[in-house]
Amino acid sequence: MGNPGFRTRGGLWLCTYDFVRVRTGEHIFKKIKHPLIQKNQMVNYWLAKQEPNGPRGYNFEQLKKEKTTVWDGVHNNLALKHMREMKSGDLVLFYHTGDERQAVGIMQVTSKPYPNPKEENERFIVVDVKYKKTLKRPVTLDEMKKDKKFQDWELIRISRLSVMPVPKPIWDAILNISQT
Repeated sequence: MGNPGFRTRGGLWLCTYDFVRVRTGEHIFKKIKHPLIQKNQMVNYWLAKQEPNGPRGYNFEQLKKEKTTVWDGVHNNLALKHMREMKSGDLVLFYHTGDERQAVGIMQVTSKPYPNPKEENERFIVVDVKYKKTLKRPVTLDEMKKDKKFQDWELIRISRLSVMPVPKPIWDAILNISQT
């Protein structure tokens, strides 16, 4: 029988209690919700493209002002597959397409994928997102193409794909570049 204050996750022991203080050898513990135990999942990272101008355009400044929006209009099968893997709490790079071609900010997924109420076909899905953060400076596609660590990423290889996963090392690299 194991300690009831501990749980195993992927071979690691995670304490579900937060140590408060020690009093003459007696440990006093406070129950907490450990993020890995509570959600049983890690945050995923994504990139979603949007034309910032034109009649169907939507830019990051609009999201910042509105705070939330429904991410819709995706019809590509691979992009839809990626959207079906999104979950509440995931982080998404907002990428301006067209003339800009740059990552400009971060939004957070706030819902599970659900059928687009504006579409008759239920295979077309949407997710709700909210504004999270503006990058200190945009990171351009040209900058990414010049760096070898990006060469196998879908943004470089499949340029027309509107939603794609971002591996954690690439996510971190983009955030680091945006700080310079």
